[in-house]
Amino acid sequence: MTQPTFILASSSPRRRELLASLGIAFRIVQPAVDETLRPGEPPLDYARRLSREKALDVAARLDEIAAVLAADTVVILGADTLGVDEQGDILGKPADAGEARAMLRRLRGRTHQVCTALTLLQVDDAAAQPLTRITRTDVTMRAYTDDEIEAYIATGDPFDKAGAYAIQHPVFRPVAKIEGSYTNVVGLPLETLREMLAEIGWPVITVPQETSE
Repeated sequence: MTQPTFILASSSPRRRELLASLGIAFRIVQPAVDETLRPGEPPLDYARRLSREKALDVAARLDEIAAVLAADTVVILGADTLGVDEQGDILGKPADAGEARAMLRRLRGRTHQVCTALTLLQVDDAAAQPLTRITRTDVTMRAYTDDEIEAYIATGDPFDKAGAYAIQHPVFRPVAKIEGSYTNVVGLPLETLREMLAEIGWPVITVPQETSE
């Protein structure tokens, strides 16, 4: 049987690079969904919903057998260890330098959660149900200075990042430690993806050993 096409329902360069690191051939189809947070919607419900909606939106536009991967990542600040489902502020992508500055100051020296919802959907003649999994990483930021924040903002890097930072930035390096998946914080939890691919019978892949610090 011919292996189906693999579709990444994301235009994120970080997700593209991480998926390519697994040796999977894929193409990109960008989803078109409303990403507005619903009133009272808990952070993880929001991430799950958007991940599923992205996968279903792309699947509905395909006319071939395919596997569709969609993702949504939320940065959550202020949730306690047990209440991340219901509590905490979602920090999205900053609209301008002022928002980036405010987010980075709020995160400084504190622990927050990065949660990614992955949805994997097989598109074929059958009515396949989306498979969705959540990966959580606890991230503690270092006590960077205001001058470091300004220098980082000047690079332009924060503006397409949830929470206004990239863990892998070679100069700013904002993170002191993490508990959980490193690749989740970058944008695509490869350990979870490997497990999901195994569930749908995709060939087993080796995940790069860069899962924690």
